[in-house]
Amino acid sequence: METVTISPKFQVVIPQKIREGMGLRSGEKAKVFSFKNRIEIIPVREIRKLRGYLKGMDTTLLRDGDRL
Repeated sequence: METVTISPKFQVVIPQKIREGMGLRSGEKAKVFSFKNRIEIIPVREIRKLRGYLKGMDTTLLRDGDRL
């Protein structure tokens, strides 16, 4: 977990390790909201750029047997 400082203008800097890990670039937009006593920052991405985002995800699902 990283710690950031809130500036007098209420700005924060996203640590480099997190920016690089998420592929964030200068000028990108993000949604900010509060949730259960914390601040959430969600990058806004074009839907086309998300293509292949879940590649390699295990989609197997254990199902219950028939109930009849």
